[in-house]
Amino acid sequence: MKQEKLFHTIIATGFGSGFSPIAPGTAGALLATLAWLGAFFAGLSFPLLFLSTATAIVLFTLLGVKAANTLEPEWGEDPSRIVVDEMVGVWIPLLAINSDKHVVLYALVAFVLFRFFDILKPLGIRKMESVKGGWGVMLDDILAGVYSFIILKGIIWLIK
Repeated sequence: MKQEKLFHTIIATGFGSGFSPIAPGTAGALLATLAWLGAFFAGLSFPLLFLSTATAIVLFTLLGVKAANTLEPEWGEDPSRIVVDEMVGVWIPLLAINSDKHVVLYALVAFVLFRFFDILKPLGIRKMESVKGGWGVMLDDILAGVYSFIILKGIIWLIK
């Protein structure tokens, strides 16, 4: 495998989580959630955690578009093993968490909300799949993440 294709494969499959034989999208979202929690428990302050998560969202969106465009001709349109979109999607609601209070619970809620919207695809999410290429792979999960962010932010506001 050429080095460039290997790089795109690593990115697209969420560091290999997309090769999970069961629920690869869930595996990718779970890996991203655990990585975020790992950064939190490693001691990143919330401003730094927010900044690093936002940076990861932008970086992995761009890398994901490129990786999907590179791999789709061989793997087919939006194959299940491409999970970088799920990683980006679940990081979006994690941006709503800004205090130590209930952080693990809120991360779990972010994960569940994102998977709910990603699987059912209501409120225009499914329409995003009609966009061709790498952007089509990424946009439905980004929108699912945005809806999840809004709901999680409302839950956090109500609990405070």
